[in-house]
Amino acid sequence: MRTLRYVLLTMLSVVAISGYSYSEENQDLLFQVSAINALLEGVYDGDISYGQLKRYGNFGIGTFNSLDGEMIGLEGKFYQITAQGLVNVVDDEMKTPFAVVTFFEPDRTVLLPETLDYGKLEEYLDRLLPTKNIFYAIKIEGVFEYVKTRSVPRQNKPYLPLIEVLKNQPTFEFRKIKGTVVGFRCPLYVTGINVPGYHLHFITEDRKAGGHLLECRLENVRVEIDHTLQFYMVLPEDVEFYKADLGKKKHQELEKVEK
Repeated sequence: MRTLRYVLLTMLSVVAISGYSYSEENQDLLFQVSAINALLEGVYDGDISYGQLKRYGNFGIGTFNSLDGEMIGLEGKFYQITAQGLVNVVDDEMKTPFAVVTFFEPDRTVLLPETLDYGKLEEYLDRLLPTKNIFYAIKIEGVFEYVKTRSVPRQNKPYLPLIEVLKNQPTFEFRKIKGTVVGFRCPLYVTGINVPGYHLHFITEDRKAGGHLLECRLENVRVEIDHTLQFYMVLPEDVEFYKADLGKKKHQELEKVEK
């Protein structure tokens, strides 16, 4: 197995902190594999297996090598939502080119007092936050009046950029469905590293369907928010990652692929 290069990022600077050492038991930390700009550039193969990833979190989102579907991690189990809309339990040997996980421990829990669409949900969640300058893990569980999701089909080399892949993305719609939204809110300054703002995935209560969340109307849900003050990132030691031009400004492109 190739050696992995671990990088501790604080405010996007590589720093040496006296006395600091990363611990797998550190619960209040966001652990990320690769950078979102690499995924946009078509870097769809990574080094980290899901067996390894479980050591760093029991909750999260991401994808799989060759961009083979959407990942959602919940209560220590990881699921793959395929382009056919099927849900598989993830094998420990499967690998990821991009994933974000944490050990979920909510700092705040609220019952949603009204029916909201996705846009209003983001505004509501923002009002609950003490600052927009740290990371948050978000869990929303209950009854959804409407949900629209997408997944991504497995790609073959040479890989196309993500924005080209998603021109033919399969989408799925659900009505009056119980399920759980899992994801993160990242600060604006991580542009190029992660998705600024909200990045959310959905899975049904029976764990049979889901995907990347595109639209929703929430009816009767519980919202849990985990304030996360530390960020740790691992970069792939990979030829395609090394060759990728990750310095491009991709805000508009990222907005298109996320929505």
